[in-house]
Amino acid sequence: MRRMPQPIPYQGSKRNIARQILAFFPGGVETLIEPFAGSAAVSVAAAYSQKAKNFYLNDLNKPLMDLLEIIINHPRQIADEYEKLWQAQLGQERTYYDFIRDEFNKTHRPDYFLYLLARCVKASARYNSSGDFNQSPDNRRRGRRPESMRQEILAVSRLLRGKTTIARDNYTEVLNLLSESDLVYLDPPYQGTSQNRDSRYLSGLNSDELINFLDTLNKRQASFILSYDGRTGEKRHGIELPTSLNLYWLEIHAGRSSQSTLLGGKDETYESLYLSPALTRRLEATHDNISKMAYAGKLRRGAPPKQLELGIV
Repeated sequence: MRRMPQPIPYQGSKRNIARQILAFFPGGVETLIEPFAGSAAVSVAAAYSQKAKNFYLNDLNKPLMDLLEIIINHPRQIADEYEKLWQAQLGQERTYYDFIRDEFNKTHRPDYFLYLLARCVKASARYNSSGDFNQSPDNRRRGRRPESMRQEILAVSRLLRGKTTIARDNYTEVLNLLSESDLVYLDPPYQGTSQNRDSRYLSGLNSDELINFLDTLNKRQASFILSYDGRTGEKRHGIELPTSLNLYWLEIHAGRSSQSTLLGGKDETYESLYLSPALTRRLEATHDNISKMAYAGKLRRGAPPKQLELGIV
């Protein structure tokens, strides 16, 4: 698979492991539903690989969804606006960033948001307790050059325009949309081991509420893939999901931990995927990869055992 376009730099995006996630898509997906869409990296990859016909992108981060909507439906407009901002910063990069950040917190303009994401530290959005964007700029760079950004924007628009719905609701609202031919991909806010509000997101996520939601999806025989936790080296992150959900669990190698590298270590990062029973039945019925892995004993039901690692076949 060639490199997939992505104009929105966004920490936590699944762009780098999208190929592995797509390996568990069944055939005949009518609509790919992302209740926590973020930068929509998985939907872009699915559109690029023709793994779904339509897309439903939802996220409570309204500025992010507004930005996605204008990228998809008015690509030249947002590309022009970004170019003006990029050119205007030259020679005053830090003060200009601070000015645009202040203006964004007042107006939530999509072009301001795209500029901030392109310039901020580690492409990592951060918010204060009032919901204002407060991440600092990376003073070593000016953000993606306008001509490159334009190419990425136009490419995503070509992939998603005319077949994508944008929503800004609570994730539970997608229950009203489901049909047997759909697939739900969930990438909820990372929880770690804390229930406190995460500064990376405009609002937190209650783990009990999420578990109840997953149970409801199961009861409705919904096909879903969940990205929820993982590990770095021997250290596991996240809250263990209950075995009563009857999910299949596997790990995807996501590369070397950047934090470990900074500290002189070599720890590798693994992200967990959980597959619903309804999805595994669809995959087994078509003799897809899931069947081969299950018979080989590489895929297990229930809570993740220690040190289990999956190689995509």
